Amino acid sequence: MCAHPESHRSAMTVHADYLIQDEGEQRVRDGVDWVPEFSRRARAFPVYAALRSLGRRGAVELVERCCGQARRFAERICAQAAVEVLNDVVLNQVLFRYRDDAQTEAVLAGVQQAARIWLSGTTWDGRKAIRLSVSNWQTGDNEIELAAAEFAAAAAAAGRTRESAGQDPAISK
Repeated sequence: MCAHPESHRSAMTVHADYLIQDEGEQRVRDGVDWVPEFSRRARAFPVYAALRSLGRRGAVELVERCCGQARRFAERICAQAAVEVLNDVVLNQVLFRYRDDAQTEAVLAGVQQAARIWLSGTTWDGRKAIRLSVSNWQTGDNEIELAAAEFAAAAAAAGRTRESAGQDPAISK
């Protein structure tokens, strides 16, 4: 998965007398040799176990399924009023926002307060945005429909809140 594994390993690894590292012909792949911090050393094991369990075909299917669900969410969220998807959804990430920063923050807060799904906010190109990441092997059509419904409900509630505050509740694409 790396074009130059030895160069990568030599750039990332740390040598110290107290670290036991296998340098022989049959050396064991150690997570400390591939990441810039020691705290991630043990994180290599779950990845190894997943790859070992799924195999190449299973890993490909998992990634393709997550990417497909991200595209499905992008289609569903684009169907809602005043939503702009900011990225080409080619992997498992969807970056989107509403008409303005206030609307984006209000809708995200409503979704987070409902606590049925979790997404995080971010800033993109100086404006507030929301980032959805599909990275769980269990995320299927039902979860994507739930996420889309949660955003629709939160957007409707945010529109009602704007109206009661005397602001223009109209949301247009």
